[in-house]
Parts: sequence; structure tokens; C-alpha cells
Amino acid sequence: MSIEKVILGTRGSELALTQTTMVTAALQNAHPQLHIERQIIQTSGDKRQDLRFSEFSGVANVDKGIFIKELEIALENRQIDAAVHSLKDVPSDLAAGFTIAAVLSRAPIEDVLITRDPHTLDSLPKGARVGTSSVRRAAQLKFLRPDLEIVEIRGNVPTRVKKVLGENALDAVLLAAAGLLRLGLLNANLSRIHIEGQTLCALVLDPVKFLPAAGQGAIAIECRAGDDAVIQAIRSLNHAETESRVTAEREFLKILGAGCQTPVGAHTWVKDSRLHMAVRVFNEANLAAPPVEREASRPVEEAKQLAADLVAML
Repeated sequence: MSIEKVILGTRGSELALTQTTMVTAALQNAHPQLHIERQIIQTSGDKRQDLRFSEFSGVANVDKGIFIKELEIALENRQIDAAVHSLKDVPSDLAAGFTIAAVLSRAPIEDVLITRDPHTLDSLPKGARVGTSSVRRAAQLKFLRPDLEIVEIRGNVPTRVKKVLGENALDAVLLAAAGLLRLGLLNANLSRIHIEGQTLCALVLDPVKFLPAAGQGAIAIECRAGDDAVIQAIRSLNHAETESRVTAEREFLKILGAGCQTPVGAHTWVKDSRLHMAVRVFNEANLAAPPVEREASRPVEEAKQLAADLVAML
């Protein structure tokens, strides 16, 4: 069964469009005869950038995907054939009727500390103001440096980078390396940010010490379940090792009952044909409590069982 055309749905941010361009190029390379169109769809998370994530409960359920819900509606209504997502935005418990057809080869998974002058997490001044939009990052920052003041920031990647510039500038912001690289803001040796003619310092945080989000750095393509021709075409882009790693990470969140705004870090790696995963879980009701940390491994093909092992160890 073959298809002639695929309509890809995407958010309208610069990063989302860049990622959709990557998917388009990969699809075109795999299927030269395929006609590919792009449709931009605004999501709840994009429409209400005035709100903090904690304020979304009256507008949309954050854990149900404020950055993907409208794309799923477009899929359901057959306006689009596939939706391109940053996988960490996709709830671990995917809605019925949808499937992740493929995940692309993963970009760097680390978080990056961005400052005006060279700094590490340890060298930031006492009481430094650090901006992030992630409860996972905020919890880990407070765990490692209880004196820091965490400031919630919203907006696209360049907007958040520029929070360390100008009046009332923050001392630092934390962002994912993958997005910075895809937008060409982070230099090749991962040490500088170049934006609007200015140069900022970048420090890639060790993922063993500062655990990434489940799915961080991965691009996912979501389709309607049962739409076999589209799934088959897109499945050709799937990267097996990335799929094993993110399957373990997302299954861990799913069994744990954790949502997009639950402070959980997950780090996976493959060594000697075994899939390793380390997790750090914070108490959502008491972020001041020390997190629980566990690590385990299994054969690569047993990603879901590895996740279950780790939940059982908590």
C-alpha cells in the first residue's frame, strides 16, 4: 500500500518549523515521489503565553498536552496526516486512536546553563535568579542549590535566551541543548550562544548529575492508529536505539502516573547491548524533600520491562 501525499501538522514556533523541515527532508529522501505539505496549527500552549504552566488548569489540562491537543484534533478530523512533535511535549499516556509512528535519531539530551559571564551551577552567586519553564529543572536546581531563586519563564527559545540580557536580566536560564542546536544558536563545541549580535556563555550540564526530561532531544511523528499507508511511509524514518531509550523513559512516566509537569528526570544510555536508565523522582507535594534516585539495566529489547523494574524499586 502506498500514498502520494502527506500533510504534516506543526506548531508555528521557529523550533517546531525547523523540526518539521527536518522531517520533510528525511521523508523526501526516503520517498522521492511523495508530495509533502505543511500545515501550521496553533496550540493552547502557543495561544496563552501570558500564562504560567501552573495557571493552565482553567484553560487546558497541562498533562494532556497543551502543545499537542489541537494537532491531535486536526489528525482526528483528517486535516493532517501526521503531526511533528518534540517528544517531551507528548503525554506518556497517548490518547486512544493515535500512535507514534517514528522517532528520529536523537539530538543531545543535556540541559544547558546560559549566562552572561562564565559560570557553573556551583559558581552562580548566592541567591542568583535562574529562569526555566520546567518543574523538573526547577526541582533539580533547588536540590543542588537551595539558595537559588527560580523564575518561571515562557516564550519561544530565543525569547527565553534573551532573559539574561537587558533590564531586569536574570543571572541564568536553563534550556535544552537540542533546541539551541537545531536553531543554530549554540556553537559547535557547545560553549557559546550567539543571538542578535551578542555572545553568551553556555555550559552543558552532565546528564548523570542533572537528569534530562523523558524524551528530551527526540522528535516524534504522531499518526492516526490504523492509518497503515501513512504509518508505513513514516516508519522508514524511525531510529531504533532512540526508540528503545524513549520507550523506557516514557513507560516509566506512564506507570508512575507522572504528567508533563511532574518533576522527574530520566537518563538512558546503551552499552554492550544493554539499555541503562537512571531516574530521579521528586515529591510533587513537597519539593523540598530529597528526591528518590534509582538505576537499572536490561537488554535493549526489554525497554518497557526496564521501566517497570525501576518503578518497582521506588
